Amino acid sequence: MFQHLLRAGAVLGLAAALISPAAAQAWPDKTVRLVVPYPPGGNVDSAARIVAAKLQEQFGKPFVVENKPGAGGMIAGETVARAAPDGYTLFVAANGPLIFSPIIFGRTPYQWQKDFEPISSISFTPLVLQVNPAVAAKTAQDFLALAKTANPPLIMASPGAGTTNHLTSELLQQLSGAKWTTVHYKGNAPATTDVLAGRAQFNFDQISVALPYVKEGKTRALAVTSAQRLPQLPDVPTLQEVGFADFEASTFTGLFAPAKTPKPVVDTLSAALQKVLAEPEVKERFAAMGAEARGMAPDAFAAYVAKVDARWTPVIKQANITAN
Repeated sequence: MFQHLLRAGAVLGLAAALISPAAAQAWPDKTVRLVVPYPPGGNVDSAARIVAAKLQEQFGKPFVVENKPGAGGMIAGETVARAAPDGYTLFVAANGPLIFSPIIFGRTPYQWQKDFEPISSISFTPLVLQVNPAVAAKTAQDFLALAKTANPPLIMASPGAGTTNHLTSELLQQLSGAKWTTVHYKGNAPATTDVLAGRAQFNFDQISVALPYVKEGKTRALAVTSAQRLPQLPDVPTLQEVGFADFEASTFTGLFAPAKTPKPVVDTLSAALQKVLAEPEVKERFAAMGAEARGMAPDAFAAYVAKVDARWTPVIKQANITAN
């Protein structure tokens, strides 16, 4: 009897061991959904559509983008977190919906460390500190000195509480000792409009949005938030060069699966996505959006997200940023 049980246990164990490879070999055999936490047309949506088309070419099965905006991106995140962990419902996430929104909105429908499997990064978009040309400061150092003495305070136009743009502003205030008034708008477009009109003196904006205005002289770029200078703005220093060691801020997009998705499926998808993002044509399409296309293996991407979490969550809490 005992030997029969042992044999039965061994068979069950072997069957369990074979499930994951079998899942990977069969995957995908139907449509894969890429759930996006924003409406159509923005950077994250555009990134999702580029990689969806390319993954469809690679695997020969439909990869469709599904837009589920709302609640700071948490509607999309919760949809994926609660989906079957089979590789057919995936989350195209950015910093805000993945990490910041649960803190800012004061509810936790998911925790990225527990509820998602990181697959790969997709793109990274750094920000530019830009001022209206009427602002006297010609350098970032001049700007910070001005901000410390301006009365009334300078106005920073934010596209929304808890965005990477807003958090970058808060961190620079914490590190520099400068203070300004933050006004939140409903998105990048109205925030930038008020900087151009001089109703706000400056903002932090994604290079994809800021570059045309800088090139046309409608704003003046004083610093970038990337670790190295940007090829699009080679004469503009990084905030690290200005004196803030390790200062780096980017909006990232990445692909995530529900927790407990079989590792072979995650690895297969990650390898395919990294291959797509290395294609010159894909890199050029992202560069035209002001972003760097760059994939990472799952472990490396998980480590990167953990670093972003460790850097920015304390900023949110120290500044008491909420959606209320």
